Amino acid sequence: MLNLHKAEFIRSAVKPSDFPSDGLPQIVFAGKSNVGKSSTINKILNRRNFARVGGQPGKTIHINFFSIDQQVYFVDLPGYGYAKVSKAERDRWGRLLETYFASDKITLGFQIVDIRHKPTADDKVMADWFLSTGKPFVVIANKWDKIKKSELEPNVACIRQTLLLPEEVPVIPFSAEKGSGREDVLALIEAHAAAFAAEHTTPSV
Repeated sequence: MLNLHKAEFIRSAVKPSDFPSDGLPQIVFAGKSNVGKSSTINKILNRRNFARVGGQPGKTIHINFFSIDQQVYFVDLPGYGYAKVSKAERDRWGRLLETYFASDKITLGFQIVDIRHKPTADDKVMADWFLSTGKPFVVIANKWDKIKKSELEPNVACIRQTLLLPEEVPVIPFSAEKGSGREDVLALIEAHAAAFAAEHTTPSV
């Protein structure tokens, strides 16, 4: 079991040499600027202000790495789709993200979308990036507390269809506000960390 209390900020990466290369699993979180990505990470860890919640969208402008129990990294990607950022800045983020996705360091991806709305073109691009890694990928449908019960199934179906998700990619309804769905997400993270540790443990002779 991961000790979620042993969580610490490691560094903000602005260039590829900043990416940790110690071989630990890197669990990546991506989402649009206003989708509640930081709040989702905070809720998973049960920490109030761990991943900083910006006063305005688009505050995460680097790739932020957090160590969880010295066993895995949580990787917080810059929020995408925020119009008020200059094109030059967006291009810089784009290059950094492309390099990171091509680095083969990602071991598990979480994309956070808004369960109330059809995913955007930017969401689709990000889902394609995750799928292109060939690594396990999960979609977290945040703001579950903001929809009616009757909307749940059709909204999840719409997310699956729009993002063209293969069957094996779970879509987990989630509420960063209420904590609904947290146990499901945590179970996937725990299982991933345990499987990775088992695979990379050198048997004693």
